Amino acid sequence: MNLVEKILARASGRKSVEPGEIVIAEVDRLLMHDLSGYLTAGVYDEKVDLPIPHPERALMVFDHHFSPPTEQQAGVLKFNREWARRKKINLLDCGSGNLHHAAVRGGFVKPGMIVVGSDSHTPVHGALGALAVALGNDSHAGTVLPYSRAWFRVPETVRIELHGLPRPGTSPRDVALWLTARIGEGEMNYKALEFTGPYVKQLGFWDRWLFPLLCVDLGAKCSYVEPDEVTEAFVRTLPGGLPEEVAKGDGAGGEAASVLRYDVGDVVPQVACPPTVGNTRAVTEAAGHPVQYAELGGHGGGRIEDIRAAAAVLRGRRVHPRTRLNIVPSSREVFTEAVREGLVLDLHEAGATWFPPSTGSNQAINMGAMAAGEAMISTHARNFPGRNGSSEASMFLASAETVAASAAAGEIAAPAGAVTAGGAS
Repeated sequence: MNLVEKILARASGRKSVEPGEIVIAEVDRLLMHDLSGYLTAGVYDEKVDLPIPHPERALMVFDHHFSPPTEQQAGVLKFNREWARRKKINLLDCGSGNLHHAAVRGGFVKPGMIVVGSDSHTPVHGALGALAVALGNDSHAGTVLPYSRAWFRVPETVRIELHGLPRPGTSPRDVALWLTARIGEGEMNYKALEFTGPYVKQLGFWDRWLFPLLCVDLGAKCSYVEPDEVTEAFVRTLPGGLPEEVAKGDGAGGEAASVLRYDVGDVVPQVACPPTVGNTRAVTEAAGHPVQYAELGGHGGGRIEDIRAAAAVLRGRRVHPRTRLNIVPSSREVFTEAVREGLVLDLHEAGATWFPPSTGSNQAINMGAMAAGEAMISTHARNFPGRNGSSEASMFLASAETVAASAAAGEIAAPAGAVTAGGAS
C-alpha cells in the first residue's frame, strides 16, 4: 500500500484498504482558523451539543482577524476565545502566525496523522507525510468533534516525479506555479498526489511544502511527500519530536494508478496572472505591469526562505515610491529568525512594512484591500477577482525573489541574474 492507504487502514482498524472503498477513520487533528472556528462552534452549539471526548485534538488559530478593525470582528474573536476555553480546545491567539505554519511550528501535525480542516489548503500538511484533507464546518461539528471520526473514500494515487535542476534564478515556487499550469487546474479530481523524484528529494522541508500546497487548485483530495530523512530531521526540531513510528508507503511500484514525469530543467521564473493560479507564464510575459502592492505572506509565503530571498534582492536598493512592500511572517518563529539574522532592519531600511505573523492580506480582512485598477504581486496561494478588495483589481502570484524585484521596480520584473529566455513558460 502507498502512504495514504496505510494511514487510512491504520486509522480505520483495517489491515488494508483499496481505492474506491469508503472507510470511517479516527481523526488525529482538527485545524480551524478564527473564521471557520466561529462557524463550526455555532453549528456545534445549536445542533450537536454533545461532549467533546478529545478536545486536545482540536486547534484554533487566529490568523485572519489578527487585528480586528471593527467591533463585530472583535466579537468573533471574543466568542472564539470563550468557546475554546469552555471546550478545552487548543488556541493560538493573534500574532501566532498563519494557521498551517503555526500548526506545524507548534508540533500539532506529525507524519502519519489524519488531519482535517475547513481551510481549502489543509492538504499542505502532506509535506510532513500526513494525510490532510479539507472538510466542511458541519462535518467538524457533526462527526469530528463529538466522535473524533470522519468518513473517507480511498483515493487513487497519481505519482508526480520531478527531474532535473532549474535554471539560475528559478525557485521552487516558480517550479510549483509552472507545474500547476502544466497539469491543469481541476485535472486531478479526488486523486491523492505524491510528489517525488530527484528534484523534490533534494529540497529542504519548507521548499517541499510548496508542492502539496497545489492540491486544491489541481482538484485533488490530498497530496504528500513520502517521509524521509529530511522530514524526520525537521520534525525532530518541533515540540513533541518525531513519533516512534513514521508511516511510510511500500516504496515505488504499483501502488500509484498513474505516473506523471516532468523535467524542470528549462523552467524560468513564473508569474500566475489573473484570474486563476493556472494562468501561469514566464515573468517576462507580464513584465512592466505596474504594481501598487507587493507582499510576502500567505500559505505559500512568509517563510524565512522568502524573507532571506527578498532581503538579498533588495540589498543596496529601495522599494519604488509607487509600491508598498508588505512583509507578513508565517509564524512567530520565523519572525524571531528574521530578527536574529538582521533581516528585519535590512528590509525596513529598504522601505518594507512589517505586519504581525498571520495570513496577511488573505481576503483583505485586516490589510491589503485594493481599489479598482490597482494591482498586487504576492506569494499568496490565490488570485481570483475580488480576493483582495475590488473585483476590478488584479492579483499576480510569484516567488519571493520576483515579488521583491517587482517592489523595487514598481512593476512586475524578473529577479536580476535569472535566466528568463529560452525556457519553459
